[in-house]
Amino acid sequence: MGLAWPCASAHCLCLVVTLSLILLVSCSSSSINSQRADSLSKRSTHLKMDQALLLIHNELLPEKFIVYWRSDQCYQCLYQTLAKSDQRSDRASDVAVVDARHPMTLQINATSGNTELCRVHYRFREFGNYSLWVKNSNSSTKDIACNIIINQNPVYTNLPIVIAFFIYVAIFIVLSLGSFLLRLNTVQNWLCKRMNPVETDRLINSELGSPRADLGSQDPHFATWNAAPQRLRSLDTFRGLSLIIMVFVNYGGGGYWFFKHQSWNGLTIADLVFPWFVFIMGTSIHLSLTSMLRKGNSKWKLFWKVLWRSIQLFLIGLFVINENYCRGPLSWNDMRIMGVLQRLSITYLVVSALELLFTKLLPDPVPQNRTCFLLQDVICYWPQWLIVIVLEAGWLCLTFLLPVPGCPTGYLGPGGIGDFGKYPNCTGGAAGYIDRLVLGEDHVYQHPSSNVVYNTTVPYDPEGILGIINSVVMAFLGLQAGKILVFYKNQHKQVLVRFFTWSVFMGVISAILTKCSSNEGFIPVNKNLWSISYVTTLACFAFFLLMLIYFLVDVKKFWMGGPFFYPGMNSILVYVGHEVFENYFPFKWKMQDSQSHAQHLTQNLVATSIWVLIAYILYKKKIFWKI
Repeated sequence: MGLAWPCASAHCLCLVVTLSLILLVSCSSSSINSQRADSLSKRSTHLKMDQALLLIHNELLPEKFIVYWRSDQCYQCLYQTLAKSDQRSDRASDVAVVDARHPMTLQINATSGNTELCRVHYRFREFGNYSLWVKNSNSSTKDIACNIIINQNPVYTNLPIVIAFFIYVAIFIVLSLGSFLLRLNTVQNWLCKRMNPVETDRLINSELGSPRADLGSQDPHFATWNAAPQRLRSLDTFRGLSLIIMVFVNYGGGGYWFFKHQSWNGLTIADLVFPWFVFIMGTSIHLSLTSMLRKGNSKWKLFWKVLWRSIQLFLIGLFVINENYCRGPLSWNDMRIMGVLQRLSITYLVVSALELLFTKLLPDPVPQNRTCFLLQDVICYWPQWLIVIVLEAGWLCLTFLLPVPGCPTGYLGPGGIGDFGKYPNCTGGAAGYIDRLVLGEDHVYQHPSSNVVYNTTVPYDPEGILGIINSVVMAFLGLQAGKILVFYKNQHKQVLVRFFTWSVFMGVISAILTKCSSNEGFIPVNKNLWSISYVTTLACFAFFLLMLIYFLVDVKKFWMGGPFFYPGMNSILVYVGHEVFENYFPFKWKMQDSQSHAQHLTQNLVATSIWVLIAYILYKKKIFWKI
């Protein structure tokens, strides 16, 4: 009871500091925007975010040439035309707009004979002004030199991120210091004397919501993992962390490329969060079903609850937050069938059914004097593992053996200009083909991330049918984390060691599958395909992150999980709400400069912070939307 006062005060402090965050970020961004406006006044006004200006100077006249370009992010891509040198006596140079997100290679070919004159590799920076000089080398008239010089310095567009980072660090320091001071008996006694005794007593004895599971002092007759007084706070914190990053990314992530999904192979920050959410859903499935079975609920009753919840999730994703609304009023002719919530609903149904079908109601606590104790959380559920392995074998067979018309068997590429333009309509190989065959082109996602770099034209759905199998695998690995928490309850060291072991095991599998390379492995890490290496890599991260959060929140209690704990307690409401109200004030407003990373970052951080505040208020009001 002595901790109630510091907790309540810390919650109030968190609310005040979060509001201050919004003001500080807005003020900081305004300052940055004014500086950037002065800088932009000296540059071409038609430049957009992630672009720079390149002036092409030809000193080979009357020889003309063509400038081609290829981004380093575009694996085995065709060179694309950037500009044609067609200078006249009244024009000093040709002008081109270049991409500033990734390094690129410029190749200059002579128009006569299309022979390569020179090649240069360079990383342009946003809103910079550069010149490309193509001229004869000083040592020889036959050797061509290509040099790039900076005319006007680019803008340091990552400065808003740095400022926001230090603001969050300052908030963390203030909250940590305040929490530490409020836990001191001297400070508590002084505050009790200064305040009204009745009010103090009310604060100390108030109900502060779901406490953490006290794994060391539970009465086994009443230990139910899903009951509110026994919640593991680390699970809600993990879920909330994934959700908040997802909200920030969906709102735009400040317009930065690393807060957007990778175009094809590889990972960005945006690619981490959805698998983590699926992972922690699997963990919660085992804990909640185990709890309800111990309460005496029948498996059939629980299955119908799971089925009804899955149907609701699917329908919400289909009709409420369907991405194809951007093409106009929603109609069946162009309705996207699959999506994030649809994928979650199917995964939830399959994994829950698998758990109900083979779960064993073990004694609490689980006996430890049995054979194969080190692997008992795996061996006791060998039928589940067998089914998951069969499912994964099915994914591998369909991916690498299914004939796809006009495409090589086992193709994992993006199509478009990738693979030197040989397979422009083969985006996603078997995964894309199955979606277009079963759902129809008009019912899959029309703007996949692959068209950003690879210029693909074929619709492709990253939440398509074939990827459901590996979503089930990801959730099943999360289910394994839940089994560890149940099997080794009251044994913090055993839980931490097993989380770490699973993290290393998944990491080793990923290293083998990918050869520690983005594009050269047997199966590259790919979010669009939900490749098995993507699942093992993200599971490696998830086990390790859950281990850290569990240690800090539930073992040592160094951290209460804020502010991520609160959205984690209301995840469905926050996710659906942020999608539905995305284009409404105060989550979005008209910006003075739509090509400013600072203003986009401010808007996205404010919108995300508001959802954290909403989740906090709902938590204090004990309002939870559960399906």
